[in-house]
Amino acid sequence: MIFSKYVVKIKSNIIMYNIIFAANNSLMKDVILVVGSSGQIGTELVIELQKIYGNDNVISSDIRFPKKQEIQFSRFEKLDILDENHLRKIVKKYNITQVYLLAALLSATAEKDIEFGWKLNIRSHSHVLDLAKDGLVKKIFWPSSIAVFGPTTPKENTPQYTIMEPSTVYGISKQTGERWNEYYHNNFNVDVRSLRYPGLIGWQSKPGGGTTDYAVNIFHEAILKEKYECFLEKNTALPIMYMPDAIQATIQLMESPSKNIKIRSSYNLAGISVTPDKLANEIKKHIPNFKISYKADFRQKIASSWPCSINDKYAQNDWGWQLKYDLQKITKDMILNLKNKYKLAVS
Repeated sequence: MIFSKYVVKIKSNIIMYNIIFAANNSLMKDVILVVGSSGQIGTELVIELQKIYGNDNVISSDIRFPKKQEIQFSRFEKLDILDENHLRKIVKKYNITQVYLLAALLSATAEKDIEFGWKLNIRSHSHVLDLAKDGLVKKIFWPSSIAVFGPTTPKENTPQYTIMEPSTVYGISKQTGERWNEYYHNNFNVDVRSLRYPGLIGWQSKPGGGTTDYAVNIFHEAILKEKYECFLEKNTALPIMYMPDAIQATIQLMESPSKNIKIRSSYNLAGISVTPDKLANEIKKHIPNFKISYKADFRQKIASSWPCSINDKYAQNDWGWQLKYDLQKITKDMILNLKNKYKLAVS
């Protein structure tokens, strides 16, 4: 009987080993291309993808070579995403199976150059969708944004399906992209997945020219100068999300079984709703002498057209999304990491 128990245990261990080995083997077959790897999301996403797939199976790319302090990867390709031929050469060179398209001109920046904003955001998307249509890659991640909503959208607890009349070139390009996602999935069976990101904040890289950039800048200025002039009005409520949550949501969406992905346009992602005043008061708990002033600029009009809070029940129900960071956790972690980054005393 004792011998029999040992045999059963050994067999059980062998089965478990084979399952893990098979899972790892399956993951190792995937080779991922991250387009826009030097940006706010890409900088942190690459690191997490490397942990799952291995350094050699994550190819980073951007229009410029990364600075030394940004190099977190072993393979990099300089790529202008508007150059479709070069994109296809890279995909074939590395046998890419998944593409994360993060290159874009964000809301505030795109308003300063609407023609290029439209060109970059739309053409890059089409180039990547066509890779999958032509059988060159298996899976695509393309980020959408709360910018798809507009002034006629319900502002509180904005639902997944609602009125969308975006008022910026960025928002219009993202709404167009969502329709392209559905079209390519329905007509060509392209496995494209997307999230409507709220404003994203993190400490590892600088913001990329969005309307919620204040929520990143305020931490840097609070630590370095103990004061900040905000370009939005004090009671402007917007949804934001801490980068670790955004990265987790992105990877979780991409690794979910295809049968669980029931929305192919883009999933709402809620984050937390916060105003500059509320964020400043939370920072003051850690930096008592911090002072904030307000001087609204053109970004206020953009912010006023967006929702104050988002309902992401479909993401929760379809693939099990759960937020981890609230305002208190975000503030504490941002200040701790930025003080370490600037080599300041951590209290």
